Amino acid sequence: MLDVYDSPTPNGLKIRLFLEETGLPFRRIPVRLSAGEQFAPEFLAISPNGKIPAIVDHAPADDGPPLAVFESGAILLYLARKHGVLLPEAPRAREEATQWLFWQMAGLGPMAGQAGYFRVFASQPVPFAVERYTRELARLYGVLDRRLDGRAWIAGDGYSIADIACYPWIVPHAPHGQALADFPHLARWFGRVAERPATQRAYEGIEDVYARPQLDAAARDRLFAGDTTTA
Repeated sequence: MLDVYDSPTPNGLKIRLFLEETGLPFRRIPVRLSAGEQFAPEFLAISPNGKIPAIVDHAPADDGPPLAVFESGAILLYLARKHGVLLPEAPRAREEATQWLFWQMAGLGPMAGQAGYFRVFASQPVPFAVERYTRELARLYGVLDRRLDGRAWIAGDGYSIADIACYPWIVPHAPHGQALADFPHLARWFGRVAERPATQRAYEGIEDVYARPQLDAAARDRLFAGDTTTA
């Protein structure tokens, strides 16, 4: 059995997408971020960085004790390798998928997260930060748009963990200040992923995280580990 600790954020939804695509059995353990549950000692023992998602595999391949894995990209790679799914078999295509997974983890996700924070959640406006992260995110959208020119999927010939990693960070394009019409190849790919039955199951009942009610000071501090824009 696989224990999945998550919350309906872009990083958390990556793992839901993977599990819906593969049908692997799992037990979901919600982590309420605004309540500070990500800082509980028992969760930090699984995810030392205090972030979701995290998993505990009670049947690891080495038949050893339960194995905890944190960081969404590491989880996707671990599950894809273990089960031989959603990762190309051909060596070059596999390397492509891995590179684009790391690209998402190092670039698309962090920049989109900062754009979303300063555009939506910051307690006071920071125009320079809004402009800087919105512009950098547009550049990254352009990188992905060019990659998808003439391609159905990001890596190899099929849908993979590279697509799964990127899609949840494109979903909130509007609050992130991006227009998909400016990126036609990306928009086409986005529509293809959105139409997949597994994607629709993963997102069923998920509320827009950028439409949540205004956070009070305590919840903001727990969610963002201190809002430095109030200084």
